[in-house]
Amino acid sequence: MPVASASARQFKLQLFAFGLLDQVEAWIATQSKAVQIADEYSGTFVRTEPMMAAGFAAMGFTDPQIDEFFTAAAAL
Repeated sequence: MPVASASARQFKLQLFAFGLLDQVEAWIATQSKAVQIADEYSGTFVRTEPMMAAGFAAMGFTDPQIDEFFTAAAAL
Protein backbone atom coordinates (compact mmCIF):
# COMPACT_ATOMS: atom_id res chain seq x y z
CA MET A 1 0.00 0.00 0.00
CA PRO A 2 1.41 3.42 -0.93
CA VAL A 3 2.38 5.88 1.77
CA ALA A 4 -0.46 8.37 2.19
CA SER A 5 1.41 11.28 3.75
CA ALA A 6 4.71 12.69 4.92
CA SER A 7 5.56 15.32 7.47
CA ALA A 8 6.50 18.72 6.14
CA ARG A 9 10.10 18.08 7.17
CA GLN A 10 10.20 14.73 5.38
CA PHE A 11 8.52 16.15 2.29
CA LYS A 12 10.83 19.16 1.97
CA LEU A 13 13.95 17.07 2.62
CA GLN A 14 12.85 14.63 -0.08
CA LEU A 15 12.34 17.50 -2.51
CA PHE A 16 15.87 18.61 -1.66
CA ALA A 17 17.21 15.07 -2.13
CA PHE A 18 15.54 14.87 -5.56
CA GLY A 19 17.00 18.26 -6.50
CA LEU A 20 13.51 19.72 -6.83
CA LEU A 21 13.22 22.07 -3.87
CA ASP A 22 14.02 25.27 -5.77
CA GLN A 23 11.85 24.28 -8.73
CA VAL A 24 8.90 23.45 -6.49
CA GLU A 25 9.29 26.63 -4.47
CA ALA A 26 9.32 28.63 -7.71
CA TRP A 27 6.15 26.84 -8.86
CA ILE A 28 4.44 27.48 -5.52
CA ALA A 29 5.25 31.18 -5.83
CA THR A 30 3.15 31.25 -9.02
CA GLN A 31 0.14 29.62 -7.38
CA SER A 32 -2.77 31.08 -5.46
CA LYS A 33 -2.27 32.54 -2.02
CA ALA A 34 -4.18 29.56 -0.60
CA VAL A 35 -1.64 27.14 -2.08
CA GLN A 36 1.23 29.26 -0.79
CA ILE A 37 -0.26 29.29 2.71
CA ALA A 38 -0.90 25.55 2.60
CA ASP A 39 2.69 24.91 1.57
CA GLU A 40 4.13 27.15 4.25
CA TYR A 41 1.99 26.09 7.18
CA SER A 42 1.07 22.45 6.56
CA GLY A 43 2.51 20.07 9.09
CA THR A 44 1.73 17.11 6.86
CA PHE A 45 1.60 16.70 3.11
CA VAL A 46 -1.11 14.29 1.98
CA ARG A 47 -0.61 12.49 -1.30
CA THR A 48 -4.26 12.76 -2.38
CA GLU A 49 -4.65 16.51 -1.85
CA PRO A 50 -5.43 18.44 -5.05
CA MET A 51 -2.44 20.72 -4.42
CA MET A 52 -0.18 17.67 -4.40
CA ALA A 53 -1.66 16.37 -7.63
CA ALA A 54 -1.19 19.75 -9.32
CA GLY A 55 2.36 20.13 -8.07
CA PHE A 56 3.46 16.66 -9.04
CA ALA A 57 1.81 17.05 -12.44
CA ALA A 58 3.67 20.32 -12.94
CA MET A 59 6.92 18.49 -12.16
CA GLY A 60 6.05 15.71 -14.63
CA PHE A 61 5.69 12.92 -12.07
CA THR A 62 3.74 9.75 -12.82
CA ASP A 63 1.62 8.03 -10.16
CA PRO A 64 4.31 5.40 -9.49
CA GLN A 65 6.90 8.16 -9.13
CA ILE A 66 4.68 9.98 -6.64
CA ASP A 67 4.31 6.77 -4.64
CA GLU A 68 8.09 6.33 -4.71
CA PHE A 69 8.56 9.92 -3.57
CA PHE A 70 6.22 9.55 -0.59
CA THR A 71 7.73 6.19 0.35
CA ALA A 72 11.22 7.67 0.34
CA ALA A 73 10.07 10.79 2.21
CA ALA A 74 8.37 8.74 4.91
CA ALA A 75 11.63 6.90 5.52
CA LEU A 76 13.50 10.10 6.39
